Amino acid sequence: MAIEKVKEYFREYGMEERIQEFDVSSATVELAAAALHCEPARIAKTLSFMAGDQVLLIVAAGDAKIDNPKYKAQFGKKAKMLSPEEAETLVGHAVGGVCPFAVKEGVRVYLDASLKRFTTVFPACGSANSAIELTIPELEQYSGYVEWVDVCKGY
Repeated sequence: MAIEKVKEYFREYGMEERIQEFDVSSATVELAAAALHCEPARIAKTLSFMAGDQVLLIVAAGDAKIDNPKYKAQFGKKAKMLSPEEAETLVGHAVGGVCPFAVKEGVRVYLDASLKRFTTVFPACGSANSAIELTIPELEQYSGYVEWVDVCKGY
């Protein structure tokens, strides 16, 4: 199970106890915000894409949406989200729990500028009922991100 891989990942850093698991679903931004009692924008949703033969994860604020022209300018391709089956196979996490931690080798993680307005954010932890609160520097450290990008709108 993916959450076990994420727990193992954070155990290496002595942070496993910071993972929160809920009795309710946190599979969408709205459900996660309700479970965490926070504003939806602070949910760090992880969107999965295929750019050519490269799997990309973009971690963005809960109120942000992909801006197709910005995405194409950044990655040179039209935004093509992975299907739920592809996400689980290629990333290692099922939709609703996709996160930038303990992903399959070769997956490239990008952090969107929409997150920079927050001190802390809540990404999922590999299941549809989990999250962890991280500062932006911690998100940078533990996500293994490639770079910050600006590919979203609406926030």
